[in-house]
Amino acid sequence: MQAMIDLRNVSKSFTLHNQGGATIEVMRGAQVSVAPGECVALTGNSGAGKSTLMRMIYGNYLTGSGQILVGGVDVAAAEPRDILALRRETLGYVSQFLRVVPRVPTREVVAEPLLAVGRDRDEALDKAEELLARLNIPEALWALSPTTFSGGEQQRVNIARGFAHPYPALLLDEPTASLDATNRATVLALIDEAKARGAAIIGIFHDEDARARVADREVDVSAFTPAREA
Repeated sequence: MQAMIDLRNVSKSFTLHNQGGATIEVMRGAQVSVAPGECVALTGNSGAGKSTLMRMIYGNYLTGSGQILVGGVDVAAAEPRDILALRRETLGYVSQFLRVVPRVPTREVVAEPLLAVGRDRDEALDKAEELLARLNIPEALWALSPTTFSGGEQQRVNIARGFAHPYPALLLDEPTASLDATNRATVLALIDEAKARGAAIIGIFHDEDARARVADREVDVSAFTPAREA
């Protein structure tokens, strides 16, 4: 089966401009392929480059070399407008932090990915409300801005937003962190449902039980970390 997400010989370096322009190579020769319906967990010690790899796939970080193919689009070489289209239609990203425009109601925040691809407004809001209910966000909060919510509530709103549109590819950064057992189970069920419809998923899960529950394979990012001189 052809991969939905396919990383080929990816490298990344950072230039430390506040330290005399020193260059640190953080990744070399990264290879990861994810088929439709498969969840691959990135593992490795802190600092191994898991988050860096995710940000390169999403196009937040420029790639030093190599290819990052998502649905046939090479994120490493694509124009900004093509990356924006990819994020709108194909590649979802559930980060650890909710970033939204203040004063926008929560259900509008969750419905936005559906509205962006032209879905009927009432249908999009219905889907948003369904997800908010599943994730135990009280209905009284749906008309309020999530910027006023607790950290746990914001995380659940972020998850609802990430799963609103049926993205063919998903990036999940600690989606179960700090959740209680009930909401953790809901998130794992959402991941299972996304896999069942054919989504290719790359995730970072420090929750080992959650990782074992949803991941089909693990990729140790430490294998792509260049050895550094003492």
